[in-house]
Amino acid sequence: VVIAAAQKLGINTGSFLAVVGAAGLAIGLALKDSLANFSAGVMLILFRPFKVGDAVTVAGETGAVEEITIFNTVMNTPDNQRKIIPNGLITSGTITNITANDTRRIDMVFGIGYEDDIKSAEQVFTEMIKAEPRVLSDPAPTIAVAELADSSVNFVVRPWVRTVDYWNVKFELTEKIKLALDEAGISIPFPQQDVHMHQVVQDGEAEAA
Repeated sequence: VVIAAAQKLGINTGSFLAVVGAAGLAIGLALKDSLANFSAGVMLILFRPFKVGDAVTVAGETGAVEEITIFNTVMNTPDNQRKIIPNGLITSGTITNITANDTRRIDMVFGIGYEDDIKSAEQVFTEMIKAEPRVLSDPAPTIAVAELADSSVNFVVRPWVRTVDYWNVKFELTEKIKLALDEAGISIPFPQQDVHMHQVVQDGEAEAA
């Protein structure tokens, strides 16, 4: 209506339309990220892949969810940093909800020397797992030779625990197993390389010989 009225008054509306179009484009570009974050926030609220209090990994960050707003999600990291992450970054990537399930599996790898007895090492792992009351009996833990590596025979030790016990059990079991292996005289080798030296005989030296 305004443009039609201006045309009737003989006002050139071409430049006016160009200015309006440019302004609209600039506003659209400026609001693009905000609109993306807004729509992502709506999705997070509707589908609830995580809630306040959950430990999650999103957009390359890991922490406890403190607040979910329409534009951003606020997290506290394990070292007590406050992270404010745009919701658009969260929904455009993988969301890992660490505490969504009640139980988790701990994955540990221990290497022993090729000269050590496999059955003795397996017995050490079994006894340490059985002695830990926070390890669940169902699912049953896995203890197995996983790899014959360059410098060691690698065992996987995979007990199941309640999610809230995960880190404490992992740290404590790692220490206890190391001490038990030491007591049993079982070594944990470090990577080794054999270097073979070859002497190159020069032509002149060969003739003199």
